[in-house]
Amino acid sequence: MPILSLQNVTKNYLSEGQAVRALDEVSLEVARGELVALVGRSGCGKSTLLNLAGAMDFPTSGAVVVDGVNTSSLRDPQLTRLRREKIGFIFQSFQLLNTLTVFENVELPLLLAGRQNVRAAARERLAWVELEGLGERYPHQLSGGQMQRVAIARALVHGPSLLLADEPTGNLDTVTGNAVLELLLRLTREQHTATIMATHSAEAASLADMVVRLRDGKIQEMMRR
Repeated sequence: MPILSLQNVTKNYLSEGQAVRALDEVSLEVARGELVALVGRSGCGKSTLLNLAGAMDFPTSGAVVVDGVNTSSLRDPQLTRLRREKIGFIFQSFQLLNTLTVFENVELPLLLAGRQNVRAAARERLAWVELEGLGERYPHQLSGGQMQRVAIARALVHGPSLLLADEPTGNLDTVTGNAVLELLLRLTREQHTATIMATHSAEAASLADMVVRLRDGKIQEMMRR
């Protein structure tokens, strides 16, 4: 069973009283251990697809199924639990809290889920992203690449089945961005996580197991390596 399945998904928004179709009859399946790149011009539907996959939004028609569960069938407490247990998010702008240390930023998802004694888990995830020894620093004391690695550690700290990355290298230079991409690919394989990445980067697309090219809300092309 795929960890994520989009089944004939259409998403409409209202803009100034007019319906705008952001996704149009999109079907896609993603398996564990697979890295998928969503590519296309701005406005093609990449971010909408990520929001639907992360149960942050819901389709106008069709179904989004995460780990066997239709997200549209869930109530708010169930949705919160799904996101906290099954899904990890990585953002272009890192979204680290500047008043918290690296350790505390990574621990935050576990604390929100009611977990205790979370330092060991945070320390282990920081080791995964090769940031041992930096747990007591604050985000402003890190480079851009290091901040993105902290964001990856935070996204993985609760052991999600599905990892969603929105332009994860968009604020990084080429060398640092490529290192982050290699890290994402390695962790996808090692942790058997399904990773979906929206990107404008040709380097990112070249590493993916599957490239999904979107245009005007439709899948124009799907290519597997």
